[in-house]
Amino acid sequence: MQNCSTNNVQAIIFDWAGTTVDYGCFSPLHVFIEIFKQKGIEVTHEEARKPMGTAKWSHINEMCQMERIANVWKEKFGKFPDKNDVDELYSQFEPMLFATLPQYCKLVPGLLPLIEELKALNIAIGSTTGYTAEMMEIVTKEAEKQGYTPDSLVTPNEVPAGRPYPWMIYKNAMNLGIYPLRTIVKVGDTISDIEEGVNAGVWTIGVIKGSNELGMTEEEVNACPNDVLQEKMEIVSKRFKDAGAHYVIDEISNLIDIIPIINQRLTQSTN
Repeated sequence: MQNCSTNNVQAIIFDWAGTTVDYGCFSPLHVFIEIFKQKGIEVTHEEARKPMGTAKWSHINEMCQMERIANVWKEKFGKFPDKNDVDELYSQFEPMLFATLPQYCKLVPGLLPLIEELKALNIAIGSTTGYTAEMMEIVTKEAEKQGYTPDSLVTPNEVPAGRPYPWMIYKNAMNLGIYPLRTIVKVGDTISDIEEGVNAGVWTIGVIKGSNELGMTEEEVNACPNDVLQEKMEIVSKRFKDAGAHYVIDEISNLIDIIPIINQRLTQSTN
């Protein structure tokens, strides 16, 4: 077990797609759009991205409950989508995702140097995800090839429910032997990541560039006029803060600058 210091960050729990791998979180996006398209229903990128970060069956279910999609479904099939429809969509989702997932496992820029800095500070690395354990076998294998292996991984399969419930964070804390929870930081790129961290009672940080919420490739970010990019980033930042994020960072490498700030707040809170 880690020491039980209350004055320093002891663990960072990262999300995967859109945070540490798959810049822009595009792997599941294309599949969500395609499975609805195969049913003759066009969904927008915004609709497909909104529940991102939740367990994938739940993600599809949330999409089916969206008013516009539900009404289009009823117009086409004579009824609103139900559990059987979600099950059918999910059965199509899994094999399609498995077929393309290895192509979307590239580490985000700046991650490996950040991990080295965190390790030098004796900070443990945990992780949570909306992917199943089987999906994560692919992602972790590809990430390991590139040099990234967190100390703990928890998938929705291992807990009663995925995000926004806090159970995956609690399981990470147990796996890592970290206590108290106020020395843990959750970092993610979706609203469900932020809600997960808030619900767990840990420090919660949203990352903008590479995120599902920004929804841009690295090339698009680099080519975007600065004033336009800043406007888009401010919108994402507000979403994260409205969801309860303690801090919002432009990109993953900026996390190292937040650690001493949190450490100072932890010290002040225990004095």
